[in-house]
Amino acid sequence: MRTFHVYASMISMLIVAFFAFTGLTLNHPSWSLGSTKTTTKHTTVPAGAIDNGNVDYLAISEYARSDFGVSGHVTDYGVQGNSGHIDFAGPGYSASVTFSTTDSTMTVSTTQSDLLAVLNDVHKGRDTDTSWNWVIDASAILLLFVTVTGVGIQLFQRKRRRSALITAGSLSAVTLILMWIAIH
Repeated sequence: MRTFHVYASMISMLIVAFFAFTGLTLNHPSWSLGSTKTTTKHTTVPAGAIDNGNVDYLAISEYARSDFGVSGHVTDYGVQGNSGHIDFAGPGYSASVTFSTTDSTMTVSTTQSDLLAVLNDVHKGRDTDTSWNWVIDASAILLLFVTVTGVGIQLFQRKRRRSALITAGSLSAVTLILMWIAIH
């Protein structure tokens, strides 16, 4: 049990530190490491991207990526009336490409947040690649395993078993009471 606990703890050390740090920064949203930068650029859509009301979203999207450095994944797109849009998102990042279907003008607006905002989004899995969801799930399972093996170690130590169980039970009760207070 001790061997499993030690190696599971070592494997999860960095991810536990990451989630602990970003959990703290999520609890204090006023903390920052710099400012949010917003950039707006005006231009025209690439030739042929709008033809008789038909919009080639891929051409506009790739043009925005190559010429204006837009990144992230597409979260929404569409046309309403004479204007269209393509929205992009990534951790701590958002971009919006708006365009006119009548005169082919285009505006690219990007917002890049500071490092803490990026880390907080990664903590929550917001606008991250799906592979990060696997990391979050694996981390949760690993932390549960560390918890179970830690309790298991205490159960097999006759001298500390009683005090360990009283401490764990008392602090668990306090945690549940605080959670109940926070919810209500």
